[in-house]
Amino acid sequence: MSAESGNQPMDDNTEEPDASRREPLFNLPAVITAIIVVCVVVHLLRLYVLSDQQNYAVILYGAFIPERYSGQFVLDWAAFTSPFTSSLLHAGWLHLIVNMVWLAAFGSPLANRLGAVRFLLFWCFTVAGSLLLHYVVRLGDPTPVIGASGAISGMMGAAARFGFRTDRSADRPEFSGRMMTLAETFQTRQSMIFLGVWLAINFAAGAGLDLSGSGGSIAWEAHIGGMIAGLLGIGLFDPGPRRHSFTST
Repeated sequence: MSAESGNQPMDDNTEEPDASRREPLFNLPAVITAIIVVCVVVHLLRLYVLSDQQNYAVILYGAFIPERYSGQFVLDWAAFTSPFTSSLLHAGWLHLIVNMVWLAAFGSPLANRLGAVRFLLFWCFTVAGSLLLHYVVRLGDPTPVIGASGAISGMMGAAARFGFRTDRSADRPEFSGRMMTLAETFQTRQSMIFLGVWLAINFAAGAGLDLSGSGGSIAWEAHIGGMIAGLLGIGLFDPGPRRHSFTST
């Protein structure tokens, strides 16, 4: 996705597109591939290997359950690990596929920019932010929350801080240029349109519209929490733009 530059503060140097380059069809960073493989393997095990009782245990200990933190239960190890393991669980194949497609689209350029370690830390940060808002809104809710949507929403928030500019000069797409300030982001038409549409979709989900294919209720608060965490927190993880050879325009 390319960004408009008419009303967006940009660096003086921008990359000239190279028409001779062609990006490979499956050119995913190793960390993105690893996450997709883990999510798919976990889903296959739950569907075809584990018994119903074992699958129930996976959800009980692996999903984020707000009621677990209500004070009625002893905080065991799952209280600390489930917020993160919940992002690797999915309700069905459509839910999984949709999330993995979005992960590949937004996670790849972000992972290439941040590097694997920073990307995983960012993943954990946005998962925590997404579930924190969900918890605040749904105190004591016994419904398990699963899926990578909170982290992916965080990647979308981060993408807005780069104006969705993607450098493909090295056959490994990454968000390019300096990270915009919040003020600049809010003055950039493409970022604001994208964030506005994303928020509208999630408010529609809160009203009962299921666009995820999960077959259950949508934790739209977690989506918004992840978006906010990514939008505000990406600066903690961004190492800055890489040094490339650019042509002045």
